[in-house]
Amino acid sequence: MSTTIGFLSSQSAATVRPVAMAERTVFYREAGAGMYSALPYAFSQVIIEIPYTMAQACIYGAIVYGMIGYEWTASKFLLNIFFTFISVLYSIYTGFMVMAVSPNQEIASILNGIISTSWNVFSGFAIPRPRMPVWLRWFTYVCPGWWGLYGATIAQYGDVETQLDTGEKVVEFMKNYYGYEYSFLWVVSLALIAFSLFFVFIYAFSVKTLNFQKR
Repeated sequence: MSTTIGFLSSQSAATVRPVAMAERTVFYREAGAGMYSALPYAFSQVIIEIPYTMAQACIYGAIVYGMIGYEWTASKFLLNIFFTFISVLYSIYTGFMVMAVSPNQEIASILNGIISTSWNVFSGFAIPRPRMPVWLRWFTYVCPGWWGLYGATIAQYGDVETQLDTGEKVVEFMKNYYGYEYSFLWVVSLALIAFSLFFVFIYAFSVKTLNFQKR
């Protein structure tokens, strides 16, 4: 789950950068001619990503959900689609944001690599949050990757009462080992939406205020 969502997210962010960089050149030209305005341009780019990101999440969910062997209930299936969708969407918006604050694609690629690596390290997959050093745990709260994995995992296993070989129930293992609680699901959803809106704001603000055009 972590690998597939992480792959979709990183590839989406990397794919959108060269397209956005090329469109920025056109934006500078048209804005100079008085044909484009910064905020409508930025928000139109943001909104147009939503339909095909949803299509991508639905196709992924329909194929992979059954292959993993998750429980076929409407609520869990739709939650899986939602967390896949929002994870890919905030990654695309991250690509936009990084492009908007970078003078060229090389710098944007470096920044995106740093961000992606940080999010993967602190996503809680390799090292669960309760096992991180105390002075580093705060970073998970500002890491969308941690929230995304939290939501995708707890949506499937947070209410499972099956007993493991250790004697723990699955729901108890999720809480003790990963620190995940099913009752926190709505907070996770709101946090991911908030991250997406934050990246959109930074992107729109940067498009409006920064100008890397060379004459």
